[in-house]
Order: sequence, then structure tokens, then C-alpha cells
Amino acid sequence: MKIIKISLLFFFGIFIISCSSYLDVELQNQMTLEEVFDKRQTTEAYLAQIYGYLPSDQDLVYGDGTVVPRSDEALFSWLSGVAWLNFNNGSWGPTSSAYQTWEHDYTGINQATIFINNVDRNTEMDQQSIDIMKAEARFLRAYFYFTLLRKYGPVYVWGDQQSDITIRAEEVDRHSLQENLDFILSEFDKSIEVLPATITDDAWAGRVTKGVAMAAKSRLTVYAARPLFNGAELYKGMKNYYGEFLFPQSSDLNKWEDAAKAAKAVIDLNQYSLYENTTESDPFRKAIKSYMGIYFDFWNDEVIWGRWYSNAFSFVVRTAPPRAVKTGYGGYSPSLKLVDTYPMAESGRYPVTGYSSNGEPIIDPLSGYSDEGFTNSYIHPLDNWAPIKAHNSCVGRDARFYASVLANGMNWVNRYKGDKVITFFAGGTSSYQQSGDCVKTGYLWRRMSDPSNNIEDNKWGQFCWPYFRLAEIYLNYAEACNEKPSRNEQEALLYINKVRERSGLNKLEKAYPEVIGDKELMRELIQKERMVEMAFEGHRYYDIRTWMIAEEEFSGPNYTRNLQATNYEDSWTRTDKIFPGEMVFEPKHYFFPIHQTQLSEMKNITQNYGW
Repeated sequence: MKIIKISLLFFFGIFIISCSSYLDVELQNQMTLEEVFDKRQTTEAYLAQIYGYLPSDQDLVYGDGTVVPRSDEALFSWLSGVAWLNFNNGSWGPTSSAYQTWEHDYTGINQATIFINNVDRNTEMDQQSIDIMKAEARFLRAYFYFTLLRKYGPVYVWGDQQSDITIRAEEVDRHSLQENLDFILSEFDKSIEVLPATITDDAWAGRVTKGVAMAAKSRLTVYAARPLFNGAELYKGMKNYYGEFLFPQSSDLNKWEDAAKAAKAVIDLNQYSLYENTTESDPFRKAIKSYMGIYFDFWNDEVIWGRWYSNAFSFVVRTAPPRAVKTGYGGYSPSLKLVDTYPMAESGRYPVTGYSSNGEPIIDPLSGYSDEGFTNSYIHPLDNWAPIKAHNSCVGRDARFYASVLANGMNWVNRYKGDKVITFFAGGTSSYQQSGDCVKTGYLWRRMSDPSNNIEDNKWGQFCWPYFRLAEIYLNYAEACNEKPSRNEQEALLYINKVRERSGLNKLEKAYPEVIGDKELMRELIQKERMVEMAFEGHRYYDIRTWMIAEEEFSGPNYTRNLQATNYEDSWTRTDKIFPGEMVFEPKHYFFPIHQTQLSEMKNITQNYGW
């Protein structure tokens, strides 16, 4: 996001003056508020540093992107030194500091409030520019509340109160979920009225627009309609310090009507379109490159809101196979479960319907999938320069599979240093080993690695990370149409099919004739489609929680391919012996605990269930 490149105002000297840093933030007197907001340059820089509080969704190791390895869509290679391992095995709690963002988000909220309450002092900008910048800050503040809400549940809503208003820490508690939703949605709506439809200056690409705020509203209303936020039994009876119920005491299916309207409003802007490659004549290669191009054709019309990632080294090096290339850490691995979920290209069906007690897949016989045997002289549909001996599980899959997954036995993604077959078993070209960098699942993630970059020559590339893109809105709309009281099956099918067709798949009702009239099956298939379409984009973690199916999905042994085998053929069997431990999910894990730091500051704050 280029706006963030503006120098942050280090001379502001942010100074914490109370025990609750997120409630009381002031500026030192190196510059007064009047001086800061009088000039265009310092006002723009102040807004830029508010953008700097946005979640780092593209950072899968240290940032907010760690929701990827904390979900069932990934099994990153490292066995120590990474905090998500403790979260996946259930050994975390109110004193765990990893991924706690309460104070960070509230600091961003207060910085936005300072901006909103002072930007009208500017004497160098016209009123329209001031109003737009204020709307940006208003949206960002609401978005920070949203990031708190999805992690902690309902929180304390500070509103427009300035930091010089005194509040007793012992009187602070979380407001009800409805108060949270009402505030955030009202702030989104106020922003939508003012924000511009587009950003015409490329130097400001990544700034908030009307469509961004509408997309955020779509995501929030979908979350609000799902079981976690809509009458979950787990949270009934919980009251805050003020005597109010924190969560709804019953479900309201009409919230799905709100979710459908919010998603359709984005669609009806007619401003965004699913990205399609325009250079490929082969339909299947076009489908693969269309999915890849979302990241590599910068600021394309599918990306509603993106973040510029100018130096992709830290990401791409973890998608490169150790020892097979000059520099590769090989840590970003999709889970076997994610790999199993990609549909079959011909039938359009998702091949694995579940797992037996020993981890063996239960295969849909109508899918055309096989988890056994090999196809000799197989030509990869994208990396087609040399035939390979492909495991049959890798043959005939959806275009997104080939765009996203580098499987054991496939060719390396480019030929700058000659043709390379990448094998992950013991003794392979990127061999398994007991310690150090190696792939432990049998697969590497390749989607954000542009094959045109010669990483052997330290050209790691760049990409645009989408906070929101149109495919998500289509799937939000499909889900809402399926779930709302006035169920609209045809609309749900229409929009899930738009996403499937971009990847070359047939219509869902052709792949599954039995879906017609079956709301539960439609729900299951929408959930599978979201898993593959938005893999590694930070959605799965929150989807599973808000659907309240995490106790089923986020539990059990860590199954991989048997990379301890000393030959290629045997390395394709499934095992739980490579990656130790099990994934553990308890009901209390649906929300983060309020950290002990906040509990010590605010004596009457209500802790989340189970903590």
C-alpha cells in the first residue's frame, strides 16, 4: 500500500499517559495538534500512520497472516520456535502474548479519533478533501473494531470520545455485540456516503474507497449472521458489568437478509470483475493463469482493496524447495486436507468427503479421484516442459490446484537454472530430514510465487495482497442467499458458479444434481468452495469459527505424506508420524481470551467463555 510509504510522524512522540494505553493517547508538544493539522503534508502523514495499524495479513510467520498455519488449511514445516504450534495444540491462555492485538488495535482506533476530531483545522485543503480523509479515518477506525470483534468477540466501544475524557478503568467493560455491530455498521455507512468510487492517482493506490467500505460491510454482515455471532448456545447468559447480555440470546435468521443485501450492493456497483488472463488461448492454462493473476496483475479489477507487497523475499523464500534451489526455506506447506479438497476438473466434484479413523480419505466415487498409483509421462498443464511420474491424486484436478500446489515429483516452476524435478522424500532433490528446513507434508505453496521471477538470481518479485476481492463477495452472496428465510437457490447457484467457471469447472448443479432443494448440501459445498478459492488468504480460520464447526475441523492428528520413505513411490502413503502432536480445539477457543494485562487494568471486564 503505497500510502504507507509516506514517512510516519516520528516527531509526534506518542506518549502513553494512563494504565489503559488504548483509551488515553496524547501527543507530546514537539508539534501541537494545531500545527499538525494546519498543513496538508503533516495531515496526510498523520493519516498514513493510521493506515499503518492495518493487520499484516500477508505476514504468515509473525503477523496477522498466522491465522493460516493456525487453521486446517496449512501445516507449515517448522517444529519449534513458532507460536502457532502452541495455539494448535491448545496450550495457550490469558497470559500468552502471541497474536494479542488488543492494545495495538485500540491505539489505531484512538489515532483515528484524533484525526477525525482535528482534521477540520486544516487550512491548506478544500472541504471535499478534508471530508474524504475524515471518511477514510472513520472507516479505518471501524475496521480496527472489526478486527477486534472477530478475535475477541464484543469489545468496549470508545466512539467519538477524545482521549482527554476521563474514565475510571474499573468501570470499563465490553459493550454488547449488538452495540458493537451497530457502531461499526453505522461508521461504514457514514464512510460509504463520502468516500470516492475510485482512486485515480496511482501514487495513492490502496487508499480506502466506497467499494472497500461496502466490501467490509459485506464481510461483517456475513459474520454477524453466522452461528458464532447469532444466538450461539455457548454464550447465552453472559452479562457485562452494566448488566447487559453480551451476546444475542436467540438466533435471528433475518440477519442473512442483511448479509445478502450488503453483498449484492457491492456487486451492483458494476465496478469490479473476476480477473481473467487475456494472453492464453488454451482454456485450462487460461484458468490457471487467471487465478494466479489476481496477485501478479497489480491493482486489477477483482481487487477491491489491496496492500502492496514490494519485496516478496520473506514470503517467496518460504515457498522455495530447500537444497533444490539456491535459497529456499520450504516452510509454507498446504495441509493434506486442503490438497484433498480441490475439485476434479472433469466432474467438478470435491473428491474427499471425510476421513476414516486412521486418516485414510473417504472418496466420492463419482468424483473420478484416485489416491493410489501413478501416471507415467504426465505433462503438467502449466509447467509442461518435461514429463513427470505423477501420483494419480495430482492428475485431473481443478485449475486452482495447479496454480497453488507444488507437489512431490513436480517440475520446479521455472527453468532459469535448467529443468528440476522436486522430490521431498528422504534422498529426494529437496529431501526430508529430521531437522532444518524441509517440506513435511509432501507439498509446497506456490500461488504467490511468480514463475517469471528468477529467484536463483535473487529476483523475488512483488505482489498485491487482497484484503477484499470480488470472488469473496460472490461467495458471501451465495451463502446468504442459501441461508436467508426467503431462500434464493438460483441466485446462490449463479454466484458460486461464477467463481467455479473462472477455474474451468462445470456448474455446481451439474456436478451435484442432488444439490437442488438441499440447503444443507449447498451449505457444505459453499464451505468447500471458500476453502479452495480463498486458500492462504486468511479466511479459513475465521470461517470455521463463525460457522462453529471448529471442534470437528480443527482436531486430530497431523496427517502428511510419508516423506521419511527412501523412494518416491512409498513417499505417497499417508501417515501421522512425520509431524508430531495433534490439533486441539476446545469450545473456549472460539474467541481469544482477554489478556491478563487488560484484566489487571480493568478489574470488571468480562472474560470470554472458558478462560
